[in-house]
This record gives sequence, C-alpha cells and structure tokens, in this order.
Amino acid sequence: MEKELARSVSNPPDYEEVARSRKFKQLMNERKKFIIPFTIFFIVFYFMLPILTSYTTILNTPVIGDITWVWVYAFAQFVMTWVLSIIYIRKAAVFDKKSNEIIEEQLDKGGIDS
Repeated sequence: MEKELARSVSNPPDYEEVARSRKFKQLMNERKKFIIPFTIFFIVFYFMLPILTSYTTILNTPVIGDITWVWVYAFAQFVMTWVLSIIYIRKAAVFDKKSNEIIEEQLDKGGIDS
C-alpha cells in the first residue's frame, strides 16, 4: 500500500482521463442504479408514516393488545434504517474496490506525466 501511495504522490493519476474512461462511466451507472432506488424507497417509507397518521386512521388498529400499527410501522423504520445502512456499507466497499482498480489502471499507464 505504501508503494502505491508513494507512486500516486509522485505521479498522480489523470483524473480527467479516469472520468472519461468506459470503466469509470460504467461504475457511475452501477452506483446510480443502486443509490436511486434505495433513496426513493427510503423517502417513501419514511414519509408514509406522517402521511398515513395525518390523513387516515388505518394505522390506529390494534395489532396485539394496545399496540397499534403505528408503533409497528415506527419500529420498522428503525429496522429499515439499520438494514439499508448495512447493505449500503457492503455495496460501497465494492464500489471503492472498483474505483481503486480504475485508478490503479490509470497509474499503470503512467499517471499525469504520460
């Protein structure tokens, strides 16, 4: 790792060339296909609680004893946040690995001085 770091400091990658590369564009498309649906799901799931409690009574029905669907839904939001965070962390590691490979490939070409 130190050797790679020294090489990148002495001869940094040409980031403009990296940004134009087919692999980088493919990585950005993969990332977008992952992040956009996750974000939409999160926003919809998150804002459905205040919408459903403000404009309907559907969540007021009891599930078990005095516990209503509002409490179940609210607890599910905590679970959703943890699950989405874990999935994102794992996927981000894959994206990081791919981006490092792309930069390494550019460095192997000679970096900015080539």
